[in-house]
Amino acid sequence: MTPPPGHANPPSSSTDAGPTTGQTAGPTDWRPDLLGDGFEARTLPLPAGAEATLVRYTPSVAPDGRPARGAVLAVHGFVDYFFHPHVARRFAAAGYAFYALDLRGHGRSWDAHVAAGHDPNQVRDIAVYAQDLDAAAAVVRDAGHERLIAQGHSTGGLVVPLWAAARPGRTDAVVLNSPWFLLNKPTATRWAATAMVEAVAPVAPRAVVSHLVADYALALHAEHGGEWEFDPAWKWHEPFAVRAAWLRSVLRSQRRLARGLDLDVPVLVLSSDRSSRDEHLTTDSVLDVEHMRAVAPVLGDDVSYMTIHGGAHDLALSPAPARDEFLDAVVGWLDASV
Repeated sequence: MTPPPGHANPPSSSTDAGPTTGQTAGPTDWRPDLLGDGFEARTLPLPAGAEATLVRYTPSVAPDGRPARGAVLAVHGFVDYFFHPHVARRFAAAGYAFYALDLRGHGRSWDAHVAAGHDPNQVRDIAVYAQDLDAAAAVVRDAGHERLIAQGHSTGGLVVPLWAAARPGRTDAVVLNSPWFLLNKPTATRWAATAMVEAVAPVAPRAVVSHLVADYALALHAEHGGEWEFDPAWKWHEPFAVRAAWLRSVLRSQRRLARGLDLDVPVLVLSSDRSSRDEHLTTDSVLDVEHMRAVAPVLGDDVSYMTIHGGAHDLALSPAPARDEFLDAVVGWLDASV
């Protein structure tokens, strides 16, 4: 499967993005990425034969042979992957190296996960993603970057702070883009969902308990009037089955986060200014921004919260000027805080 590039106006591909050794890329070497010129990817071998994929924006990594002091490591959400070259370029322009991680079972890491008999985009316990982040962080640190900024979106915005709390010293700052802190349902419905998956998951972990609707992804895609191109096989244009063990793990992780994490690094949480069910491009139509505001303070003692007017669920994919406001806000905060 060869997905299309991420942006509506992607760069042309180039063989210059290949390995610097002059040899054919091995399975864990950097190789040209599907995003084209300036982007490379490498496989990250994980325990029990699992794999994740790390992407880097090469112009940002080591200009003149000197690695940038700070490096951003971006982690996507559920049924998602990295297809945001404009984000990489914005951080590079500000002097930050840029990396992105396709977690096991997502995007570039889909095939190995499915070939091993697992459900795409899902694991039975999202705590296992700490292994993916450990491997990615090790590669970033080995490249010589002194500061690592972990950035998580949506489900990645749940995974990243839990990883940072469990691995003190692995990251120097945390940035969360519309993080999934609570199930976007009324309190009574959340209680009922929790009871249901706690009962079902032990006996039928793969049971389908819900579906992720595709309206938001459809609204983003260029074929449906949006600004972005991405592979609908990796970011689905149809309802996607949610399985019991995965959802139980998410809900347990959300409860763990809500008890407080005491992160000892600066944290920035950003969200749209409001949520709605059907305004997909200018509000958060996936999650409730009030949940983000309510939960953010428990992350640690140094938490900043910023609201992006007219922002979409993935603030980086918002229409201009909201996406520029988001990127400028993150860069400005990093310059002041890290």
